[in-house]
Amino acid sequence: MNTIPRDHPRYWSLMIREKIVEGFKNGVVVLQGVIAHGRGECFDYLIGEETIPQAYEAIKAAVATLLLADYPVISVNGNVATLVSREVVELSSIVGAKIEVNLFYRSRDREEAIKDLLIENGAKEVLGVGEDADRVIPEISSERRRVSSRGIYKADVVLIPLEDGDRAEALKRLGKKTIAIDLNPLSRTSRVSDITIVDNIVRAMPLMVKVAREMSGMSRDELYKIVQSYDNKRILSDVIKYIADRLVKLAEESLSNDI
Repeated sequence: MNTIPRDHPRYWSLMIREKIVEGFKNGVVVLQGVIAHGRGECFDYLIGEETIPQAYEAIKAAVATLLLADYPVISVNGNVATLVSREVVELSSIVGAKIEVNLFYRSRDREEAIKDLLIENGAKEVLGVGEDADRVIPEISSERRRVSSRGIYKADVVLIPLEDGDRAEALKRLGKKTIAIDLNPLSRTSRVSDITIVDNIVRAMPLMVKVAREMSGMSRDELYKIVQSYDNKRILSDVIKYIADRLVKLAEESLSNDI
């Protein structure tokens, strides 16, 4: 990894980029994933590169939903594995979720590389690799259709960070409750999911782990109240308003300040 001065104004952003590049070199991330990361950075600028209140509300609802689930599963692609493997493993342990590899650009070598990375970070079991991806999600022609009968196919709740819209829709048609982490509040994934966390995954996942630890002792009634009071359409609407208001404020400031 390249040495980046800690006093660089974009230090953390550049460090995340370096991790993505390392993931690409190690066969975990594909080139298309590098492009997708850059697109996400653009939306992160729009929300101010911080976890906004709407995201925190969604995180609490997401954690409550996972804790209430009968069979939760966390879906992992290359970018997720590269950026937050340890947090995926920690969250899965707290909420009792399975971890499953699911890829658009699928190869056995890449599946194994992601599995190895998750195991290095503490995972005891990783589904969806090789012959374990033994079931097919109907109406999807991409490699994302392949899932494990012991994982996503059986799940009642699926956490789908950095997801494709077509599979998010297909999972909903199968009756799954879906939780997305997506920086784009306008994406198809954001709009079809039951809960959408509009935040950078490197902030959202550690916060989900923290909140899960705090909420793990709550009663089922308390968790149900959190879930029942959550409205994803309202959250997405509020996020878009937040972005619009922030851009207007920045535009007004640019008229009065030297840039």
